[in-house]
Amino acid sequence: MFGLTALSLVLLECGAHGFSILPSKSLTHQEITERAILNIMVRVCRTLALAEGRNFAFPSQPFTAESVVAACNAPKSSKSFHRSITKIRTSNWVTDVRHFFTPSFHFDDETFVEGRTLITEGLFTIKAANKKRNYFQAMLKLGEISHTLQDFYSHSNWVEMGNKLPNSNLIRANTRIGNIAEQSRATCLNCDGDDCSNNILDDILQEKILTSGYFRLFLPSKPKGKCSHGGFLDATHNTEPKGGINKDTLTSEHGHLHSQAANIAVAATSELLEDVRGAAGDRDFLQMMGISRGSSKALCFVVDTRSTGEETEAVKMVISSIINRKVRALDEPSSYLLVSFSDLSFGPLMRTTDPKEFKAYINSLSATGGDSPKNTLSGLQLALIGTPANTEIFVFTGTAVKDAHMKTTVTALIEQTQSVVNFMITNTLGFQTQADSSKQQYVEMSKSDPQLYRDLAQASGGQVIEITEDRLLEATSVITESSRSSLVTLLQAARSPGKAESFTFEVDESVTNLAVYITGTSVDVTLIDPSGVLHNNMMPQSSIISSQLVGNFQTLWLQTQVGMWEIRIASTNPYNLKVVGESPLDFLFNFVKELQGPPGGFDLIDNRPTAGRSASLMVTLTGGDSATLTEVTLVEPTGSGQINGSVEAQGGGEYIVRFDRIPSFQFVVFVKGQKNDSTSGASLGIFQRQSTTSQRASSLTVAAGHSNCVLEPGTTQSVPFSVLTFREGGNFTIQATSDQDFTLTFPPSLSMDTGGSANGIVNITVPATTPSGTGVTLIIEAVAPGGADTNYAVLRFTILQKVTDFTQPVCQLHNLQSSCSDDCSQAMWELSVLVTDGADGTGVDHISLRQGSGTLKTTSAVHNESITLVSYMASCCSPDVQLVAVDQVGNVEICSYSAHKTTELPTSFSTRTLQSLLFCFCITVLGLSLLSEMEIN
Repeated sequence: MFGLTALSLVLLECGAHGFSILPSKSLTHQEITERAILNIMVRVCRTLALAEGRNFAFPSQPFTAESVVAACNAPKSSKSFHRSITKIRTSNWVTDVRHFFTPSFHFDDETFVEGRTLITEGLFTIKAANKKRNYFQAMLKLGEISHTLQDFYSHSNWVEMGNKLPNSNLIRANTRIGNIAEQSRATCLNCDGDDCSNNILDDILQEKILTSGYFRLFLPSKPKGKCSHGGFLDATHNTEPKGGINKDTLTSEHGHLHSQAANIAVAATSELLEDVRGAAGDRDFLQMMGISRGSSKALCFVVDTRSTGEETEAVKMVISSIINRKVRALDEPSSYLLVSFSDLSFGPLMRTTDPKEFKAYINSLSATGGDSPKNTLSGLQLALIGTPANTEIFVFTGTAVKDAHMKTTVTALIEQTQSVVNFMITNTLGFQTQADSSKQQYVEMSKSDPQLYRDLAQASGGQVIEITEDRLLEATSVITESSRSSLVTLLQAARSPGKAESFTFEVDESVTNLAVYITGTSVDVTLIDPSGVLHNNMMPQSSIISSQLVGNFQTLWLQTQVGMWEIRIASTNPYNLKVVGESPLDFLFNFVKELQGPPGGFDLIDNRPTAGRSASLMVTLTGGDSATLTEVTLVEPTGSGQINGSVEAQGGGEYIVRFDRIPSFQFVVFVKGQKNDSTSGASLGIFQRQSTTSQRASSLTVAAGHSNCVLEPGTTQSVPFSVLTFREGGNFTIQATSDQDFTLTFPPSLSMDTGGSANGIVNITVPATTPSGTGVTLIIEAVAPGGADTNYAVLRFTILQKVTDFTQPVCQLHNLQSSCSDDCSQAMWELSVLVTDGADGTGVDHISLRQGSGTLKTTSAVHNESITLVSYMASCCSPDVQLVAVDQVGNVEICSYSAHKTTELPTSFSTRTLQSLLFCFCITVLGLSLLSEMEIN
């Protein structure tokens, strides 16, 4: 075993180099965050492998998302893991942009207490959200507080005081984070010319007094004798004492300590992730990060519980058949979700990772309500909010829509989540036989519903499959095929009315299981493969392996050939075309706007971009370390319109794509690039991919914000918002909705002049009984006069009861018996432990194994339910065990025991050494060179 000092030095050398949010030679906040995530995920997967008796092969350095999921035996999770990393990284750098002037988010101005409060309250929010499996909110908050945590090591004098390890109390409420400088105490002196390396007063460093630099963008004033942040943006850097102490980059005033500070920041971020991991448990932590051994995709159904039992039974049989086909398959879903709806109600969302539990729930459904219109879109909204991004959702219905007014809200969520919605339509929505005049409104609704479904499906890249009940089972192939986690879209188009047209698509060498989906009636298809041979489904020995026509849905499975394909379609009827395959190579994208003023960089556009104006895309290639992006186009899926962008590589598979204008038509994102040999660099051909979800621009801008996306039960929170129009003015309709049955008040309309703006407030009241961790999605929509244009803001909140329990559970060894000898297979050992959460604690929530392959049992004490009795028995071949004890609010304690020791290991070892130090354990195990890790480009 390494000594503490030697181990600490080794571990810290695996860190990073910087704190900027912009690309530079220094490592950025995003890169620090990603380095920590990759290190921790390797640690988690190694722990699970050893617990299951499997060998674990460390990925080669430097870690990548692809190499980590491969080491975790979850290669199909590459894109979803990338997406999670991107979400956390984006939330991290957006914190700098959106809270640039708030000192506590950066530990500026000696705001140590306030900064630590942001971190600890955020940590409780993450744990509560994870407990409810609200992973989206958890990741957003994780990115935010990791930025603040990392800034502590760059903006304070922690490194200058000689510290080599993270300040662990920054993630623990109600603890001392150090001796903080008093407001009246001087901390700095002037820099010696350009040399600022020794401008912190000696007594501050010797007495270990915490200070940080003051930052002002415009006003040069600061308290007398205090340090400045420094840099050209800081107006105080020329105020006595002059200079600065930040270590943001290699060229900062204290840039000579930049690498040390960044190394500690990586270890601190890893410590934060370890704490989140401990509260969630390893498997749920992996799910939060998008890593699953089967498919990384969830499988979601939205089911109409209609009046006839036959229809409901047919749907239940289809869903059960799909689950049976998926269980234990290579692409078994990471989770199963279902929302039922009727004419009277919808929900709740049922979610589980257990297929048996899901089937039992499906079988318990019974037909309810009559043939009156149903809450179809309300159920779909609940599914879109409750499922992970990019989920494939299947809606089974056959009746008219009651809540068609929610179309714009559902469309907004489709754009936000980039999920694919497929409609399985039975009963042909037929109300025409109803003669009763009271049903006439239903007749009119039923006539418009098919188009409503087509619009939503097209917006998401899904299909509308019209089919009779008795053929539902035949249509399950679209579900089983389209729910594959590594599915990519090569091409999609829609034509209404139909016409004769040719389409081309490139197939690269990474693509397998090539298929063509066509929705429509009387559609003739001819394929020309890369060798120039014509094929259709009537020709023998063709490139069409097989085909299937069910209802209005046709599938062609193709013999995969690399190169350019052509598909010719002849039809006068409306049709949808989609070409898909399986490949690890895909892309993620977000619209961003470039900031001209400080802090520079990009801000996220999290709704519709402005039509006719310039904007940029942040594009990330996934699963293609040797791929290069060369072309990005915004393409109209229903026509021939397109806008080309200019591509600029940012490194690490990221690209900024600039567009002079965003089109007013609905569009998808189309990318092309070059595949290269990873060894020789030689070209392996062209690849193309296309987004499934359609995007659209708006002449409206809706902005909404809240300083803290956490709501407390029993309170009413005000959410301010603003609407800006770039075109004609008038009276704009305002609509606010949420996925929870909370009371909302908001102005029904806002009046604006041409090119003007207006402000409003949405008040949201949270019932006092709402459990912690509950997620709330608030959508604020603005609709232009006449309804021709709309935009929205989507805010996600987490409910958190006020936390008063800040202490970790306590483990007390009760008994340890061991008769282990040299022949470990012939003997067993056992121990019993008492776990408590203190008199003022919230109580122990759960206890799990972190290490050890024995049998764990937990029971509440007979006479004291606040005490949990833990018994553990294992073979002497598994002589070590780690118990993870978590209380109700997520405080974590890790307790370690060994068959070779008769006394309990010290708590300081279990919590500090194991959680604060072993974050780059892989480097220690592999014995990699420290110099290679410290190399700076």
